[in-house]
Amino acid sequence: MSVELNHTIVHARDNRESAEFLAHILGLEVGTEWGPFIPVATGNGVTLDFAAVPAESIVMQHYAFLVSDEEFDAAFARLREAGITYYADPLLKQPGEINHHHGGRGLYFMDPAGHGMEIITRPYGSHEQRPTGS
Repeated sequence: MSVELNHTIVHARDNRESAEFLAHILGLEVGTEWGPFIPVATGNGVTLDFAAVPAESIVMQHYAFLVSDEEFDAAFARLREAGITYYADPLLKQPGEINHHHGGRGLYFMDPAGHGMEIITRPYGSHEQRPTGS
């Protein structure tokens, strides 16, 4: 068996709020709460298990999601409809813009707990660069 990421725990001030937020933006389902976790499963079987912790113990993390062009369009529309600020860059210096890295589209936004979320339509490094002078 090859090694695969199965799940990760995402700290949140309010685990339900954060799980529902991400599930809504990405068009996913919120799973059944079990113990202190509220899961959101991605299409490749990785589950983000949201756990409520005190706000002062939350350390900002970055989560990137590879989506199809259609899923990007739908998520982008939901972000705009909700009035959520999005950015073309991870340093959040280009608000209201998207990027076109790696031959696709991408954007960044923050979740309710302060984690950086990213959606991209092409994996990093998937777009071959032409040699200089070609």
